[in-house]
Amino acid sequence: MTIAYAAEPHLSAHEFQSILVASTLAARRPADDLSRLDQMLRGADIIVTARDGERLIGVSRAITDFAYCCYLSDLAVDAAYQHQGIGKRLIAETHRAAGEGATLILLAAPAAEGYYEKIGMTHMPKCWALPRKA
Repeated sequence: MTIAYAAEPHLSAHEFQSILVASTLAARRPADDLSRLDQMLRGADIIVTARDGERLIGVSRAITDFAYCCYLSDLAVDAAYQHQGIGKRLIAETHRAAGEGATLILLAAPAAEGYYEKIGMTHMPKCWALPRKA
């Protein structure tokens, strides 16, 4: 299996909806509102996808100033593909796109809190962060 990672600023709301459902993130997002999902996508500064062939298996969606901070608002990996490093790679690709001078910040879903520490993120009160490298 070869996973391809790419910036996809024009990802469709339908595909976004499908990965939210496949990842269980739909329980915490307005997954039944395609118009709102489209608005979320169009307002994002960075959208990185992971695909197995044509199949969308992961997405990260972030808002950033490309200089100081980057809020990773959605990280979703298809449950069938979890525990393979895909989420970690999506985070790395998002951080790279935001720039090494930007701190990557996210709010962890309750079930995922332990994951972020395992991949090297720093626990901050009520959030997780990747420190700026420059």
